[in-house]
Order: sequence, then C-alpha cells, then structure tokens
Amino acid sequence: MGFITYDIGSYAPKTMVALPIAILILSCAFLALNTVSTGMPVNPGIDYAGGVAVTVFTSDSSDEIARYFADYPVVSIGESINDGRYITFEFMDDDTFRALTGVITARYPDAKIDQIGETFGKTLQGQALLALLFSFVGMSAVVFLAFRTFIPSLAVVLSAFSDIVISAAFMDAFGISLSLGTTAALLMLIGYSVDSDILLTTRLLKRKGKVNDKLESAFRTGFIMTTTTLTAVIAMLVVSTIAQIVIIREIATVLVIGLVVDLMNTWLLNAGLLKWYVTRGGAK
Repeated sequence: MGFITYDIGSYAPKTMVALPIAILILSCAFLALNTVSTGMPVNPGIDYAGGVAVTVFTSDSSDEIARYFADYPVVSIGESINDGRYITFEFMDDDTFRALTGVITARYPDAKIDQIGETFGKTLQGQALLALLFSFVGMSAVVFLAFRTFIPSLAVVLSAFSDIVISAAFMDAFGISLSLGTTAALLMLIGYSVDSDILLTTRLLKRKGKVNDKLESAFRTGFIMTTTTLTAVIAMLVVSTIAQIVIIREIATVLVIGLVVDLMNTWLLNAGLLKWYVTRGGAK
C-alpha cells in the first residue's frame, strides 16, 4: 500500500480545515437561497410535491412525448429498458387530471397512471425530514457516548453534517430532486461518513505513537474502505445509466457525490480538528 500516502505533517490544522469549511458555508448559503425561492432546501420530487407519474412502453421518442403532452405540466420524461418511458407531471386539479387521463389512454391504452396528492406528498415530506433528523440525532448520541470527549465527538458530527449539507447542495446544482430514493441515499451517507470518522478518531485517541504516523495509518485503511464502496456505487451508476433506471441512477449519483465529499471532510476537516486537539494535549 505504499502508493497510498497522506503527508499530514506538511499541513497545519488551520490549513486543513479551511477548504471544507469554506465549501460548507457556500453550500449552506446555496441551500438557504433555494429555501427562500422554493420553500425547501432541495427541490422536492413528485413523492413530496405531489403530481402524476405515468409509465408507458412505446417507441415514441422523448421529444414526441413532450409534444403530445405540450398542454400539460410535464416535469420530466425518463427512459428505461424495453422502450419504457416514465413521465411525471406537476400536481394538478381533478378536472385537469381527468382530462390528462383521457389523453393518455387514447394513445397509450396500457399506460400505468399513479397520482400522488399534494397533502399526501407533504405528509411524506414531513416523515422524511423526521427520519433524517432522528438518524442524525441518534448517530450524534452514539458518537458522544462512545468517545465521551467533546472536541473529537463534535468533529465526527460536524463532518457527517457537512457531508449531508454539501451533498444536498450538489443535488440542487445537478437538478436532482428530493425523492424517497434520494432521501434513502442521504440516510445511507450518514452511516458511510461515520465509519471512516470513527476509524480516524479511534486511531488517534486510543493508539500510541506519533500523531502523523497514526494519521497516515488511519488514512490508508479509511481510503481503502471508502474507495471500495465508491467503486461499487460507480458500477451501480454506470449500469443504471445504461439501463435508464432513473431512481437507481439518482440514488447512485447522490452516493458518489457524498462519498467523494466524505473523503474531503474526513481527511481534511475531521483530521485537522483532531490534529489540533491531540497536539494540544487533548488525547490521554
């Protein structure tokens, strides 16, 4: 593993944390602006905003479908295997929905039509936010109980928080809406981010030796852990993109973004805070 090195001794803690903190602040500002303009930090998909989802099997191109439904609020047209098309529409009143249903069945009699009400979508939205909140609070409680020291525990929690916030900002930038699938991806990121953070913290606080040697040892192990997961997720992203499986592609995209962000937050933000803590006599 000689090619995997991290010359941590070359950088002061302030230098290490500067980049991730700057990106975190920019991401918070970006999400705040989106909240002001849309009412949510990340643009909600049909699962949370309500709307109509239509699945059809047709040789019609996406452009042809878009022209056919030009009088209705089409949000997206996704393609899948075997000429599958997944069309989503914004939430509409009952009269418009009935008219749309007639238009759909006239051309695609075997179409599957699903409607998600706006009220039900908001209920799911609230439940998803609670799930994220409880997961994060639960993770934070376990971390504080495990280490029983404020700064190292705070570093782990801050790193995980930064992973979620920066990933959410990239979702907005790339036009990935918040859905049940991408919410699950964000929940998975909490677990992925904490793994490498706990490894780093345990190595630095529990093992004896020079700080730089312990950091380099932790980096080699943590880098292999994260890149192994990243490789598997990239494979999932490639396959889902080729097969045009939209929901899997979005989940994989969020995970790829989150894992790359986690590398930065773990080995710059968390490592920088821990190095500052240990070099000032915090570790016993």
